[in-house]
Amino acid sequence: MLAKFYMMADKKDGDDNDVGVVLQTKPKTKRPPMYKVLILNDDFTPMEFVVHVLERFFGLSHAQAFELMLTVHKKGVAVVGVFSHEIAETKVAQVMDFAQRHQHPLQCTMEKE
Repeated sequence: MLAKFYMMADKKDGDDNDVGVVLQTKPKTKRPPMYKVLILNDDFTPMEFVVHVLERFFGLSHAQAFELMLTVHKKGVAVVGVFSHEIAETKVAQVMDFAQRHQHPLQCTMEKE
């Protein structure tokens, strides 16, 4: 959105010269919506596999991954990261593909923050 303002100088003795000042404002850009990536608990995926997934795809240390895995185990779900739509979608796809290739039913989803 551009805002333009013009000022007319006082006219003296029939002088028709205009003096103008142009002010421009930059448009305000909205931040893109962010998405939470969630890992869901199940009764079959080994805890060690979940820890490995958290380390590999979310860059967590072993201690952080272990704590988050325990949260998933106890509460049934945990947020493992917040990302832009494209990155969240990619992380979910990577985790789901990795789990399927290793024959684990681990579920990973995303939802708008």
